[in-house]
Amino acid sequence: MNPSADLPEFADVEAAAARIAPHAQRTAVLRSRSLDALTGAELHFKCENLQRVGAFKFRGACNAVWSLSDEVAARGVVTHSSGNHGAALALAARTRGIPAHVVVPEGAVKSKLAAIEASGAILHRCAPTIAAREAAAEKVRADTGATLIHPYADPRVIAGQGTAALELLRETGPLDALIAPVGGGGLIGGSAIAAAALAPGMAVYAAEPEGAADAWESLRRGERVTELAPDTVCDGLRGLLGAINFALLKKYAVNVLPVADAATLAAMRLIWERLKLIVEPSSAIALAAILGHPGHFAGRRVGVILSGGNVDLDRYFGERP
Repeated sequence: MNPSADLPEFADVEAAAARIAPHAQRTAVLRSRSLDALTGAELHFKCENLQRVGAFKFRGACNAVWSLSDEVAARGVVTHSSGNHGAALALAARTRGIPAHVVVPEGAVKSKLAAIEASGAILHRCAPTIAAREAAAEKVRADTGATLIHPYADPRVIAGQGTAALELLRETGPLDALIAPVGGGGLIGGSAIAAAALAPGMAVYAAEPEGAADAWESLRRGERVTELAPDTVCDGLRGLLGAINFALLKKYAVNVLPVADAATLAAMRLIWERLKLIVEPSSAIALAAILGHPGHFAGRRVGVILSGGNVDLDRYFGERP
């Protein structure tokens, strides 16, 4: 599929599911009676924190890498990433035996950088702005001939991310609502595509940090916000919503729910306590949105995509000796 083509469709998600099947994990769907009681909803947690590299990002990266022709793939791939997508692309590239270049911003979570390097990618550091990341990635692409695999604004990536919701809905059957985090919009865009095909009429929600609420503001204005200085603990949700992702949010009438960081951290603790799962703030925000906006979810069967579990343990326990 050409990255500059029209919006991805359900057929692309199905094709991605078949393409990544030899490489990606089919992650568990878990339940919690105590969280059901707390929220007044029937929650079905899709545990992408248990995916390879610890995040849903492997799905999209794997689909993009294995979509390339042999000739193009041989020149390698490049991306910019605060962590999870970079680690995912590095691993996906390793499954195909091709080079991977990852541009990382200063201040990225150390554990995520370690995961990128562990998969054999070449790191390129830049200033912590979207403009700097994109400029550095373009330079690497021009210098090496590698194919740019954008973290979220690439139809191949979006189709791959949609396979998480595809698996969830095929396991649970139609739900009343589905919620996933939104940063750049790859996961929620792909999820919305799958939801519309498998459960027409199901409400789709996106949980977004109040300190990085460009998706919410974009939908309010009716035009995409292109400048924002994010201020949130959710490091994986600091990217600006992509143009193709904005189009998908509008097409599928996704409702964005802003969430305060304090509520996200409280939900992160709840997930640790009740589900016994390690998830990062960018993942816990989905439960925080349910708790903070009960009118949308009470009395309903809800799919919740837990997007990743790459917590910076050094923050809590100090660096290893």
